[in-house]
Amino acid sequence: MSDPRIGESFVGEGVNAAHINTVAGARSGPAGTAWATALGSPSTGHVPFVAVLQPSLPVKPLTLFVTKSAPDSDAHGLMIWGPAQAGVAAGVADAVAEGVITEEQADTDVIIAAVWVNPGADDADAVYRHNREATRTALHNGVEHLPALADVLAARNEPRNPFYTAPAD
Repeated sequence: MSDPRIGESFVGEGVNAAHINTVAGARSGPAGTAWATALGSPSTGHVPFVAVLQPSLPVKPLTLFVTKSAPDSDAHGLMIWGPAQAGVAAGVADAVAEGVITEEQADTDVIIAAVWVNPGADDADAVYRHNREATRTALHNGVEHLPALADVLAARNEPRNPFYTAPAD
């Protein structure tokens, strides 16, 4: 049994950007336990669900979509359940098609995707594209153990993100 593969990716800018965290691993291991526990433990505003490519066609590996932000309006909920979910499912399928996830792992592994959809998102197609790419990239990063430690250490004195830039030392 191998350790879970943990990945992260941020794609896009502004309200339609995607921020994805993934945990992938064997159904019979810690990732499978976390997957089942999360599915059975919804909280107010955060109801994990299985990502589907089409109704009754879940993506493989089975992927649990977990929202990082509770829907704050009907429009926000539609962005989560619609284009973000479709993007996550397609990104997982892309990872399988590209060999990031093997065909064997498609039937033996599970994925948890923690997904941020901004309440102000206003472009469904951009939300879809960004979530697709962020999911594929996060899974790739998990498999490749990225980022490289040298990159982390090189950036340690200049932390920044879309919401904050630390002052120079």
